[in-house]
Amino acid sequence: MFKQMTMCLLVAVVVVAAADNAAAQQTLNFNIGYFAVKGEDARVGAGCSNCGTDVDVLLANSDFLTFDLGDFNGASVGGEWLVPLGQFVEAGAGVSFYRRTVPSVYTNYVAPNGNEVDQELRLRMVPFDFSVRVLPLGQRSPLQPYFGAGLTVVNWRYSEFGQFIDFSNGGRTIFTDEFVADGTSTGPVVLGGVRFADGGLSVGGEVRYRAAEGTVGESFAGSKIDLGGWTYQGTIGFRFGR
Repeated sequence: MFKQMTMCLLVAVVVVAAADNAAAQQTLNFNIGYFAVKGEDARVGAGCSNCGTDVDVLLANSDFLTFDLGDFNGASVGGEWLVPLGQFVEAGAGVSFYRRTVPSVYTNYVAPNGNEVDQELRLRMVPFDFSVRVLPLGQRSPLQPYFGAGLTVVNWRYSEFGQFIDFSNGGRTIFTDEFVADGTSTGPVVLGGVRFADGGLSVGGEVRYRAAEGTVGESFAGSKIDLGGWTYQGTIGFRFGR
């Protein structure tokens, strides 16, 4: 973890230092988009009876809870500072925010009164992205396609709250509680997009993929959570500087 955080700091220093030698306009980008969970490693409905606890928590939950993984897809918002490193390369540092709450119920059990035993699963992520991107047509072209890669640092919080069933002591006791796990995870980020720049304004669209994984601990059915996924977003940028 120390090595990963050191890499983040070094990338941030490079971005800040580059601002003093920028050869073209810098850009402050704002974005709004749609985050889609990865889904392959946490596929609800696949079953997990024989996989133990060293699995994604959502996959483990799908063995006894009914919920829709697609409900974790949702809106994200953020901002990014872009600094040119010559005509064909630029560095970026940005942050975004995402949170979704998904309802679930026990698949094979109900309360003595016949009601569902229900709870909610909530995931919140605040990714900090440090990237370098290539602009094949250059900074001065009105149409600017680009692609790049870098490092993401994801501050996350996962919780389950509501009603639960205790199967210990040979019985089924329903209780109300909340289980929480949080942390900071790192991983790669890749991106590609296109923008149209005219004077002090730019607008565009972008696709971004992050890969990261967190550890949730012994209170949950699984031991980890897949934080990766695709973000499809529109961008608007305000260009400034020389």
